Amino acid sequence: MNANLLNSAQTPHILVLGMGGTIAGLAANPEIKPLDYQSGQLGVENLLGHIAQAVPEGLTLLSTQITNLDSRNLAESHLALLGRAVREALASPMVLGIVVTHGTDTMEETGAFLQFACGKHAQNLGKRVILTGAMLPANVLGADGPSNLLDAIRWAASPIDNCPGGIFAVMAGRACMALDLAKRHTTALNALVKDSPSSSAGLINPSWLSGVKAVEAAWLEDLPIPDEGDWPWVEILTSHTGARPETIRHWMDSEVDGLVLAGTGMGGLHKVWEESLGLAAAQGIALVRTSRAGSGEMAAEGNILATGHLSAPRARIALQLALNAAKQAKIIGKPLTWQDFFARIADLPKIQ
Repeated sequence: MNANLLNSAQTPHILVLGMGGTIAGLAANPEIKPLDYQSGQLGVENLLGHIAQAVPEGLTLLSTQITNLDSRNLAESHLALLGRAVREALASPMVLGIVVTHGTDTMEETGAFLQFACGKHAQNLGKRVILTGAMLPANVLGADGPSNLLDAIRWAASPIDNCPGGIFAVMAGRACMALDLAKRHTTALNALVKDSPSSSAGLINPSWLSGVKAVEAAWLEDLPIPDEGDWPWVEILTSHTGARPETIRHWMDSEVDGLVLAGTGMGGLHKVWEESLGLAAAQGIALVRTSRAGSGEMAAEGNILATGHLSAPRARIALQLALNAAKQAKIIGKPLTWQDFFARIADLPKIQ
């Protein structure tokens, strides 16, 4: 935490954590090439300075910079730093809520990580953690970062009666559970958050709120955050026309801990993978199956654990945390497997 935060620890405030991304990006020639830009160029304090006049009266904002990167370049070590900062801030009685500025490319993974590692903490403490970002860099005409950041701050600070504590996201005037984030378009301003309640916090669809409460009721315990160097190695493989068994065999010769298999349609995997996957499982490689379709339910098929409605990027984070949780459980003598922990995530209800 930076000195600004430490020196103001006794002031009730919204904490804004900066991770970088397009919201902190600058275009070299904003008028002619607005999408030719460098992410992570502005610090989070600079972002807050742009909206200072619009912040609700009486609301104190403090900030700290976790990292400042294009989110496609984030590593697990950055997630661990963010997760520990969020847990520490949630525990402070002076922190009313948390906003995380983040790049949109991998906000999906970070949203899932924060739900699995910090969601119960936030719910129990009645505080909201809000992810937000931008699709346009900060210095172009019509930049969406300032309005998204302001919406996120307002949502984080709104009365708990409007919506329970938890991990959420705000983009383009809409809000959702961070677990439901997915980048569905390369350039649209509403690329990540669709068909969800207004981020004004006063206009909440009762059916959506019921779905949020169902997910939170089913999420009983946060998973431990792996130490640096202890994150399991998990890769994503996609089944497709012309798939080859060598694709699986290649990873059997590595030190990979798990594979997320993105199947076709309802999660189907190419027949030529069957024998190699059986050998990989026997070798101890953790296997889970999702669909490359992007949405919808998966059919039960074979003995490879299904991921429920998790996309491949979210399933990868879930498998990493499940493998680490099983390792920690073994150390303290609890008879729990990675399948036990992963099933808790895969069985979470989907918000309709």
